[in-house]
Amino acid sequence: MKFFVDTAEIDAIAELNDLGMVDGVTTNPSLIKKSGRDIIEVTKEICDLVSGPVSAEVTATDAATMIAEGRKLLEIADNIAVKVPLTWDGLKACKTLTDDGAKVNVTLCFSTNQALLAAKAGATFISPFIGRLDDIHLDGMDLIEDIRTVYDNYGFETEILAASIRSVNHVADCARIGADVITAPPAVIKSLAGHPLTDKGLATFLADIAAAGIKIL
Repeated sequence: MKFFVDTAEIDAIAELNDLGMVDGVTTNPSLIKKSGRDIIEVTKEICDLVSGPVSAEVTATDAATMIAEGRKLLEIADNIAVKVPLTWDGLKACKTLTDDGAKVNVTLCFSTNQALLAAKAGATFISPFIGRLDDIHLDGMDLIEDIRTVYDNYGFETEILAASIRSVNHVADCARIGADVITAPPAVIKSLAGHPLTDKGLATFLADIAAAGIKIL
């Protein structure tokens, strides 16, 4: 399973990238706003830093302007994936851009039918939002499982990019189901290394080392 980092913070991306934990990056207008930087400038810097796909989102809602914005974003770097919303206009933009050979990430997916439409429109990635479904008392993981089944039934090549990841359990569940990619904030990805028993065991080892006076260097 590939790890995409959901942020526009360069330092956070660089830290995980140095560890080999970054297969791509997802951004959106809200994340760009938090970074306080120009969208083109920060996106270019991210693309220069990582080799995998960098999702950059359009701001328009009509197909013609989405396509124009997508083509502008594609000029930033070869690893740009244009992110469009899962609306009819977004699907029109997806079809046009993918026909041009561009990578497209169709976002804000909340149903299996939406994911089916995105695959038929040629989407490179479909982004179902797990956490936001959990927020309204639906099981977001059920959606990941349903999309996996449908895509496998028909051989769709669209990759399932599980988004709105809130916890380490979300990551493990996505891996079990077979999501192709998860995108998560840096803090969630870093928390995957943690476990109370690891902390407890390390504390015991350190106490024993100190008591025995063990030194390697």
